[in-house]
Amino acid sequence: SFTMNMYLFVYDLMQFCGHSWIFTNMIIRFMTFGKDSLADTFHSIGLVMRLCQLLSVLEILHILIGIDKSRLLPRFLQITERIIVLFVVINSQEEVQGKYIVCVLFFLWNLLDVVRYTYNMLARMGIYYLPLTWLNFSLCIPLYPLSVLAKGFAICVSLPYFESFGTYSIKLPFPFTFSIYFPYVLKMYLIVLFTGMCFIIRNLFSERTAHLGTGNIKNKRS
Repeated sequence: SFTMNMYLFVYDLMQFCGHSWIFTNMIIRFMTFGKDSLADTFHSIGLVMRLCQLLSVLEILHILIGIDKSRLLPRFLQITERIIVLFVVINSQEEVQGKYIVCVLFFLWNLLDVVRYTYNMLARMGIYYLPLTWLNFSLCIPLYPLSVLAKGFAICVSLPYFESFGTYSIKLPFPFTFSIYFPYVLKMYLIVLFTGMCFIIRNLFSERTAHLGTGNIKNKRS
């Protein structure tokens, strides 16, 4: 309906503004302060980044109620990956926040999202530019695996701090005789992360084929 389409347009616009601000801020800070800006990335833009990622949870709801025709599982995996790495790994360990890998991760996320939300906004209005369509469905194929590698590296960097501080590790009281050692949980999640990457990459290729087929491009241009 028109109302739902307008709602989705406003949602995409809000996400576009947030990620554009982050992306522009990162570039300006790097051009101004050079490598010194990298260690301060999280403290400078972390709040807006967290707000954008929390807002992205609505995309799962959009699919569930049927106003977004995207596939649920790939989108769910992509969103939860970011939520876990950003809030559980990076946000909880101040020592990790100053690592260069956080800047690399934020750069990849925002580059992908600026393109994606620009494409989505125009698509809500029935506007399809072939170069933007190609970029939206092609850029994610090399950059998504790079972002997964960056997530994995961020988790590996955080492990010594989770081991030292015992963050999220729980020792259950009597009569239970086991405890939850969170570094082991993160190591198991690494397997899930890279297994899910294979599934999502296959889905990205199928989406690219569906949207960049000759017939689809001609229909959208007409």
